[in-house]
Amino acid sequence: MNVLISRCLLGINCRYDEKNNKIKNLREKFPKINFIDVCPEVDSGMKTPRKPCEIKNSKVINIDGEDFTKEFKKGSQIALDLCKKYNINIALLKAKSPSCGKDYIYDGNFNKNLINGDGITCQVLKKNGIIIFSEKEIEDFYSYISAK
Repeated sequence: MNVLISRCLLGINCRYDEKNNKIKNLREKFPKINFIDVCPEVDSGMKTPRKPCEIKNSKVINIDGEDFTKEFKKGSQIALDLCKKYNINIALLKAKSPSCGKDYIYDGNFNKNLINGDGITCQVLKKNGIIIFSEKEIEDFYSYISAK
């Protein structure tokens, strides 16, 4: 089974601050899963490190007010193309990210205030029928995968 995963959750330092959000023992718990990694921001051509971005008024802006909506949309299409190429219908994505966040994202004011909403890639994948889990829902992900 193929599962799309945010690259930072595999321990790759691709976050805006050159860090990662590795989930320990993920591959050991699911040796039969083929994790297909994606970082929509890096895959769209954005550099690491980069200034933090948030969504405000349907646009993705960095802390200096520069618009990166085009890059984020390009990255979401890359993620969707991977899902189509590898017949993926489940994704494990990074919570709160302006790309991958599910259910909650930062409000666009760079003050760490969360609001209801999804990142750009999460929105696109959901619209295309991909089942999304964040690392905050790891137990639900484990249960779902184990039942398959």
